[in-house]
Amino acid sequence: MENKDIRVLLAEDDPNLGQLLQSYLMAKGFPVTLCVNGEDALSKFGSEEFDFCILDVMMPKMDGFSVAQEIRKTNSTIPVLFLTAKSMQEDKLKGFEVGGDDYLTKPFSMEELLARISAILRRVDKKDENRTLFEIGSYEFDYNLHTLKRGENVQKLTSREADLLKLLCVNKNEVLDRSVALKKIWLDDSYFNARSMDVYIAKLRKYLREDNRVQLMNVHGIGFKLVSTS
Repeated sequence: MENKDIRVLLAEDDPNLGQLLQSYLMAKGFPVTLCVNGEDALSKFGSEEFDFCILDVMMPKMDGFSVAQEIRKTNSTIPVLFLTAKSMQEDKLKGFEVGGDDYLTKPFSMEELLARISAILRRVDKKDENRTLFEIGSYEFDYNLHTLKRGENVQKLTSREADLLKLLCVNKNEVLDRSVALKKIWLDDSYFNARSMDVYIAKLRKYLREDNRVQLMNVHGIGFKLVSTS
């Protein structure tokens, strides 16, 4: 996932630091929404879509821990990085207890912030690879059971169909390179295997055709893209 696809919610009550962090992250390609207190941050989170939260702990109206607790009630997976002047062990433990992924103590360098964000995103990507249940529009895909379910209709998948669909789900709304898929599932990217994969893509497209919000697209010369607007 590229930085431009990771929308960041930044909550920092120090206006100078907040603007500095926003400018730095935007220069690195991240779209950033800046809020100056916890209440505004929670309101923004409820009305817009974000992929990463950076929350200052000590904020007026609502502290970062409280914001994180509210966020976790509706979203258990979005990464949360806390910023704080506190360095006490109890505060760090509380940060992790309320669902934080990491903790950065002020003062810190911009390079360290970027490194922490990158490390969290790598862990999140790895977690996605370990997932076995996926929602694709109105479909439910269970990788372990090799089933694709929509309402009362259940489509049983072959092992290779399930492997390919999982790889597409992990990379949902992003382009999956043909060569990457071939090497991961077929173990080599020969012409014969490429033709075989095209057959499996056609089968998966047929299975997913009942929901027009779901598209399995060919990206010419590159690969495939599973798009779900739900």
